[in-house]
Amino acid sequence: MRPWQELALLLAAEPAVLVRVAEVQGSGPREVGAWMAVGRQALIGTIGGGHLEFEAMAQARAILALGAVTEPRRRFALGPSLGQCCGGVVGLDFALLGPADIPGLKARLADGEPRLPVALFGGGHVGRAIVRLLADLPVELQWFDSRDEIFPQPLPENVRAEHSDPVQAAVQDLAPGACVLIMSFSHAEDLDIVAACLQRRRARDDLPFIGLIGSKSKWASFRHRLEARGFTAAELAGVSCPIGVPGITGKQPAVIAVAVAAQLLQQLQAPSH
Repeated sequence: MRPWQELALLLAAEPAVLVRVAEVQGSGPREVGAWMAVGRQALIGTIGGGHLEFEAMAQARAILALGAVTEPRRRFALGPSLGQCCGGVVGLDFALLGPADIPGLKARLADGEPRLPVALFGGGHVGRAIVRLLADLPVELQWFDSRDEIFPQPLPENVRAEHSDPVQAAVQDLAPGACVLIMSFSHAEDLDIVAACLQRRRARDDLPFIGLIGSKSKWASFRHRLEARGFTAAELAGVSCPIGVPGITGKQPAVIAVAVAAQLLQQLQAPSH
């Protein structure tokens, strides 16, 4: 369940105060747009913890007790008075929510949050581990496989699974700016998917990241075959294989998933996104 869905369930039962980071000057514990919701006992989300969050919770519960917001925005200096060493100034917005706010909640809480489009090819153990991890990250995931009945149910809210045969045919319809993760059950499929991605990049230049699971020897073999298909050394240099941030050597699906997710987060923070 996504945090906004948890908040919707809470609002169906009781009012809550939405606390959102509206501005940050200097250093702060969370970015603009980060939020938490405070109920009488419940707490959903976080604005960074520490004394800032403690003070914001106290203010939110005072609003609940009063039944009204008297100061919609409060500014907090993160210095000695709050016992936090960030040193910046954070502005927090406070809003009292009730059942009438449920219909627009998802759009309201997504405002300003960058979400990275990701295309994952392969529904095996590593693919499933990646999907579980990306469920809690700011991505929109398209998940492809050529095999029937391969996808687990239910899927996370930010995942859309699609059967595609041949699987590489899905590449032409990927969202512009998608980061592509390739880990099908077949080396032949992997090769065809990489080739389709390189062809699309040549034609449209709108796939910023192409990652292929495997070893250096697998990539050496693929490189030779892709060169035979007419791809240049410069084009092939744009494929990341082995996939994942360097230095993580474990082969367990969950370990590979962490390395891949870290690599995706680097893409999310890149200037082009």
